[in-house]
Parts: sequence; C-alpha cells; structure tokens
Amino acid sequence: MRNLFAFIYRFRAFLIFVLLEILCVYLIVRYNTYQGAAFFNSANNYVGQVLEYQSGVTDYFRLTSVNNSLAHENAELRKELMRYRTQQVSDSTNLLDSTFYAATDTSRTAPYILHAGRVINNSVRRMNNYLTLSVGAADGVRPGMGVISPDGVVGRVKTVSRDYATVTSVLHSQMLISAKIKSSDTFGTIKWTGGDYRTAMLDYIPLHVNPAEGDTVVTSGFNTVFPEGVLVGTITSVEKEQDKSFYTIEVQLAVDFAQLSYVYVVENTRKEERENLELEAGIIIDEQ
Repeated sequence: MRNLFAFIYRFRAFLIFVLLEILCVYLIVRYNTYQGAAFFNSANNYVGQVLEYQSGVTDYFRLTSVNNSLAHENAELRKELMRYRTQQVSDSTNLLDSTFYAATDTSRTAPYILHAGRVINNSVRRMNNYLTLSVGAADGVRPGMGVISPDGVVGRVKTVSRDYATVTSVLHSQMLISAKIKSSDTFGTIKWTGGDYRTAMLDYIPLHVNPAEGDTVVTSGFNTVFPEGVLVGTITSVEKEQDKSFYTIEVQLAVDFAQLSYVYVVENTRKEERENLELEAGIIIDEQ
C-alpha cells in the first residue's frame, strides 16, 4: 500500500492531467451532439471489431466440439439412409444420392449402426499402417468391426480400450478386403502391396471377365465386417498376362488416407447370429 501511495504521489501531476483530459472528453461528448454522435459511431465500430475478433477466436477453439457434433449427426443420418435402403425395392435405390454407396447398388441385407470417431493418429508411409480413433468400448466399439469414411473403406478395428481404438488400415500388408466390380458383380480381393498409398491391387478376377479402366470397385458384402456396396476405389489399370490365370488390376483407392480426420465404425447387429450359423455349418468365415 505504501508503494502505491508513493507511485501516485510521484506521478500526481500526470495523473491529474489524464483525469482532466478524460473529464474534458466526457463533457464534449455529453453536451455536443455532433461530437457525441461521432464518438459513439467510432466506439461502436471498434467494439464491433473487437467482438468479431473475440468470436473468431472462440469459434476456432470450439471447432473440435463442433466437428464431433457434426460427425455424430452424420453418422445418424447415414444409419437412417441404410435403414431406408433396406426397405426399398431394388429399382428404387437408383434414385438415392449416396456419398459412400454406389448409386446402382441394391438393398442392404443387414442393419448396421455407425459410431463416429475422430482420427488422432495415422500412418501411410509404412508397410503396415494403423490408425488410432478417439472412440472405444465405452462408445460401443469392439475388435473386428469395420471402419469406413464418407469416401469409402478405411480398415478394421484391431484393439480397443475404454476410450480409444486402433485400426488396421487398408494400407496394411495383411489386410484383405472382399470386393467386387460393380458393373459385373465379379468378386475378388483388394490388397495393398506397398508404395503409393492411393493405389491397391484387385486380385482373383478371372480372364473371362472384361474389366475396364474406370469401373467402380465396391465391397462384396460376403462377410460381417462391411456392408455391401461401400466404395473401395476405381480401376486405373488392367493387364492380362499370359502366364497368369487372373488379371493384374490396379485400383485407385477412394479414400485419401493422408487426409482422414473423421471416420465411422460399422457395427453389424446381426454379426453374431450369422457367424454362429456359419460355424455350425462348418463354413470357414472370412473376416476380411
């Protein structure tokens, strides 16, 4: 307190000058219409700029929560879209505008639930690539569930903790995806062989089929991991080699793995029933 009084006493002349200036400005603005209007217009302008800047800063730090909210909303909308498609006859599905289902796919055969999750870790340059998601067992995520994005197939859940999950990416040497060429319904297997993270191979397409560049490749639905018709990519190269029984086909993946931010974990509510039935029948279940 003594230091405060010493400071005021030391600068008493300057402080009195400032107070008198403030008083003069107040009297001028208060009792002169023109000066008052000019002052308040300027003040409103500066206050508006400050508030706009403050709002921009606040919105920036709220982006994570906003994006999470939008991702969950999109998951619900996509789930409703899949549910709606199961109730339609095959020709009516052509009228739907879908972002991750091919436009000419027929109705879905199993109900799926989508869990939205944010990608918090990702790799694309290794031979075996993984992702980490900000959803886990508390959100209903379990090992073995498929993972998709608005653009197409992403991978499969490997391990789960309470709040996080790791995903085996399509960009993994051991990851196989059961897929088919949409135009002919010929099924094969998608496998990434390393190198370019935007390109994979479509194997086991027999030579009597006529695949062409530009054909769309989608999931086959022959397992309990992915719904039928989820986009995988587009054929970019077809080679017919004399010493092989199948085509060598390159596919440009629909998903840009270097740009992933939000994905959807796919829960098949009928997975257990189907797997138990196939197990009883002695059928080897392909989980890819």
